[in-house]
Order: sequence, then C-alpha cells, then structure tokens
Amino acid sequence: MPDRPARSIPSQKELVVIRFPSPFTGCHAWLVSGFLFLSAACSTPLVAQAPVFKNVTEASGLKVSTDAACWIDLDNDGWVDVCGSGGVWKNNSGKTFTRVADVPTSVAADFDNDGLVDLFSWSARRLYHNDGKMKFRPIELPKLPPSVSRGACWGDFNGDGFVDLYVGGYEDWGKGITWPYQILINEKGKTFKLAQSKSQTRARGVTACDFDQDGDLDVYVSSYRLQPNLLWTNDGKAGFTESAKAFGVIATSAGFGGGHSIGSAWGDFNNDGLIDLFAGNFAHVDGRGNQPKSRFLQNLGAKQAYKFKDLGPCGVHYQESYATPSAGDYDNDGNLDVFFTTVYGTASFGRKNNPVLFRNNGQFAVTDVTAAAGLAGLPPTYQSAWADYNNDGALDLLSGGKLFQNTTRDKGWLGVRLQGDGGQVNRSAVGAQVRITIGKKTHTRQIEAGTGEGNQNDLRLHFGLGDHKDPVTLEILWPNKSRQVVKNVPLGKIVTYTYSPAK
Repeated sequence: MPDRPARSIPSQKELVVIRFPSPFTGCHAWLVSGFLFLSAACSTPLVAQAPVFKNVTEASGLKVSTDAACWIDLDNDGWVDVCGSGGVWKNNSGKTFTRVADVPTSVAADFDNDGLVDLFSWSARRLYHNDGKMKFRPIELPKLPPSVSRGACWGDFNGDGFVDLYVGGYEDWGKGITWPYQILINEKGKTFKLAQSKSQTRARGVTACDFDQDGDLDVYVSSYRLQPNLLWTNDGKAGFTESAKAFGVIATSAGFGGGHSIGSAWGDFNNDGLIDLFAGNFAHVDGRGNQPKSRFLQNLGAKQAYKFKDLGPCGVHYQESYATPSAGDYDNDGNLDVFFTTVYGTASFGRKNNPVLFRNNGQFAVTDVTAAAGLAGLPPTYQSAWADYNNDGALDLLSGGKLFQNTTRDKGWLGVRLQGDGGQVNRSAVGAQVRITIGKKTHTRQIEAGTGEGNQNDLRLHFGLGDHKDPVTLEILWPNKSRQVVKNVPLGKIVTYTYSPAK
C-alpha cells in the first residue's frame, strides 16, 4: 500500500481509517473500523523480529554486581574471562563461568610482556601480576599520594614497548577535595615510576587513543561537576599537554565551562578511517540550567589538524542520569553502535532513567532500539562492556550484572587478535589500530585497555561487515608507527597476527 495520508473508504457506513507504524520492519499497519491490515509493500517478510539479546545470566553461572567490569582472556585459552565485582570469572568454552580468584575490578594489559595479561585495580590502586593458571600476585608500586580514582587506562605512553598507566583522580565532595591523577611509567616490566601527580579536574572515566595518527597514545578524561573534559596530547615520550579546548573536545554547551561527564568512548562512528569521540554527560535541566547533553565529536582529520566538530546529541534522547557509554557493532552492519548506561533509576525529575542501546546509521544519527533488542528496563549501572564471549561472531554485552548473549547470525564479521613482540610493541598491542576498506568506507577499530568509566571491552577487535562476504585486506597500524598490510583475509573467524620487526 502506498505511503500516503489515510482517507475514508466509501461504504454504507462511515469507516474510520488510521495509519501507523507496524511492529514489523519496514511496514505500516492500517486500522479500519476495528480491523487491522498490514501493507503489502513491506521491505522485509511479515515475520515478527525476535529480540537480538538473550539474558543468559543464570544459565552462565556468572554472578557479578552492577559495578564496572573488564573482559579479558587471562589464561590464553581463546575464551574471554571476566574481572568484576571483586572477582575473576573463568570462561568455560563459551558456556559457563566459574569464579577462580578474588581481585578488585580492574583494567588489563600485559605489563611485563611475559605473554600473560595482568590486572590493575583503579579503585584499590593495586597491580596484580598474572602468574598463570588464574593466580594473581600483588606487585608493589611506588608510594602514591593519597587519591581516589574512578577509572584508569593502560598505554605505552613513551614508546619503549611496555605499557604505562594513567590513573584518574576523583573527589571528596564533603571536604571539597579534588584528588590528583597519576601517571605511572613502566620500568621495563620490573616496577613503575611515578612520573606525575597533580590535582586537575574531578575525573570519572579515562580512555586513550591515537586520534591524530602520530603514533603515540593520547588520553581523554571525562570530568564531573561541570568541569571541562581534558585531552592530554602526547609528545611520544610521555610528555602531555592539556589540549581539549584547542581540539574542540571539552564536550560542553553555551554558558558552561564543562559538563557532568562520567564516561566517554572513542570510535570511528562514520567509517571514514578517523576515530571520533562520544562524551557521556549526566545533565540537569531545571533551575540549575540547561546543562550540556551527551554529544558526538567528529574527528575532522589531517586537513583540519585533527580538530573535532561538536555535533551534539545526534539522536541521543535526553535522560538526566546518563553515565558510561561503550561502543560496539552489535548488529554487524558495519557501524559502531553505543550502549549507554544510567545511574539513578529515578532521577531528580521523578522520571525513570534506564540504560539505552543506540543503533548508529553510520552518519552520526542514532536511534533508540533498546526494547526491540531485548534490553528494556535494565537497572541503573556503571557496567558497560562488549565482548564475543562465545566466539560466534556477535558481540555480547555485560551490563547491570547481567550477561546478554547476542543472537545475530546473518551478517559478515571478522575478529582480529593482535600481539606485540614484547620489544618494539607491547605484548597486548594496546594502541594498535586496524582498518578494513570496503568501497568508500574504511572501518577502523583500536585496541584500548580502559573505556567508559572503569570498564574494558575485549582486547580482540570486532568488525561487523554487513552483507559483505568476500575476503578483505587488513591495514594494521602498530603502536611503534609501523604499518602492516594483510591481504585475502577470510571472514567468519577470529584471526591472530603478531608483530615482527622488519629485517
């Protein structure tokens, strides 16, 4: 039936005709005096769409709270494990999880390049060495100034082949204290040196990215209390300059110096080969003012000196208590989507605030698909982390203490696991980027050890590639500024590449 205004149909009695969207994709429904008709011009068969995500929490045996969580393969068996809620949970071949160790929620990377991923608890500010077989031994760090942290990230900030740490500093609200952040430089896998400690802003989330493609990792800090977010640009030797205003990423709006940012996520949201930024803002809209909303910040690339354009919410509808976002292509259509949590079930306006899944159309326009995806009504949480825990080619979600298995099966995909040599490139390959170009689109992913507020996605990179089925070419940008091209890579599998120095 054509898409045109409804009108009355001649009859012995007046008929009321109403047209409205149908629950079936691409269709419209017509209510004619109490009878329901579906238009024949549907773009897909008239089959009800099943939810994408299935709650498998109970069946999996995973028992974590709603606090931040980290996906990471801790025993090198090819199955990603979970660190969260004070424990480490071993993944039993993608079926169940078993608690095997007691470690606070952490971000993860191989700090000593021994081939086993280690854990850093940002809340306890404690490092745990992975001794193998799911045994974790506390490692003594240099004496650190008093501080409270809500997040940290790993990255090789000085380019020596060993991952360093940026630890955010939060606040003591009652005492009016802004705690200092800390930069810890890795001393060749033996210990760490405190390189910098300074009170700056009340940091929540911390995440790193080489957004300007100069071969070193920069750090983005989400600041609370209407303070400006920070962008620490790196000179390649762990010398950082605060550059948020210069690059246009404060993530605020007129009349405010900053927002209530809790977490942020890097991602190439328009498939142009440049990594953009999504800043998640808690925002009061009342007598305290029309505070800055969450926003997408588009990377304009080399011609614009890698500055960013503030695009605003781009379809992220308002909720007061938005908190921590994470980016992942849940439907394998090639576009990075955003899952965005909230932290109060009922915020100050008396309206419910629930986590939302926003589907990206690839051009900085997102749509709320939470209910259709099977994620409606999730509780307030700081937990938001993606991983393909059962290795079936679809990203699964851990949020609100619940594990959601993704049932997507009909799109092309590729998983990419990178390893450094432990010499020029850190063993976890944190900071590496991979690109796949198909037609006019360049799909870009980066290995990051820390996202949102205190969470971590799987270190393996996931590419959804839509209807594309043919082998692809990978361009790997290693964090030592070298470039590798791998051709004829078949889809539908997880592949591994290890950095090898040029001879």
